[in-house]
Amino acid sequence: MPQLLPEPWFYIFFFSWTIFLIATPIKIASYEFFKDPLPGALKTISMTWSWKW
Repeated sequence: MPQLLPEPWFYIFFFSWTIFLIATPIKIASYEFFKDPLPGALKTISMTWSWKW
């Protein structure tokens, strides 16, 4: 069985990981958090219920 030359696979692997490492922070930085459905005033009200274990 002939052996595959490692050189082209190394460059393909290196190039794909380079693109992945460059594209991931761009996608994370462009992520927008969803708007909070509750305004801040409603969050300050304390809950009266408790957990029933």
